[in-house]
Amino acid sequence: MTVAPAVLCATAPEPKEAPQVTTAQFADETLEFHIVYHWGLIWKHAATAQMSIRSSGGVYRAQLTAHTRSWADKMYRVRDTLSCTIEKNSLRPTEYVKSTHEGKHSGTDRVRYTYKGDSVYARCTRIRSGKPNRDTLLASEGKAYDMLSVFYYLRQLDFDRMVAGDRYKTTMFSGKRKELLSIRCVGIEEIELRDKTKHQAYHIKFRFTQDGQKKSSDDIDTWISTDNRRIPLMLRGKVSIGEIRCYYVTPGTADED
Repeated sequence: MTVAPAVLCATAPEPKEAPQVTTAQFADETLEFHIVYHWGLIWKHAATAQMSIRSSGGVYRAQLTAHTRSWADKMYRVRDTLSCTIEKNSLRPTEYVKSTHEGKHSGTDRVRYTYKGDSVYARCTRIRSGKPNRDTLLASEGKAYDMLSVFYYLRQLDFDRMVAGDRYKTTMFSGKRKELLSIRCVGIEEIELRDKTKHQAYHIKFRFTQDGQKKSSDDIDTWISTDNRRIPLMLRGKVSIGEIRCYYVTPGTADED
């Protein structure tokens, strides 16, 4: 993967409230991704993921599934499913469910959203085998998302009007906590994917904190296509050893190990 320099000049403004999205328009789609682990000089295709969205009356139903390949199953088997329901007219999530099966552990996190004025409330339920369910009530002012619905929100933003370095903030809910997500627009870059195709992309950085200061999760970089589909082309983050990269698979390209 190669990345050309950003074409816009970076600045460092104070974070702004995330822009309002009034209308969401997504065609039914299924996107495929290869998940590659990087340890030193080793690059290994370890898992595959699919992200899909379907129109259903006044809402969208989105889902992300991920599973490790056979060789990786022997070391650490993963079968994860994230799903969410999103209002079409506002792109507000109404429910998010994360079901995980990782190694010997499994569980479900569910977030149910309610809205009153400018406030967002979330009832977060953690379900773990052999343990009582745990409910947590969270609240935030302004917009709030989860790790699936936030990607559809991002795909509707007008990046062409953003200045490189602009930072926006919004709230993220999980199964147990509230985080502040800072979204920073780096600029437009040309990237080469794992299948050797080249694309123009908006480079976006995610930073997760609690109370806006204490870092709560590792930063994530993502690249979103500049065409009207706004496809998440690549995602890069850290793991306990090395890093993980998630590459969009261009339809019709060959698989690689």
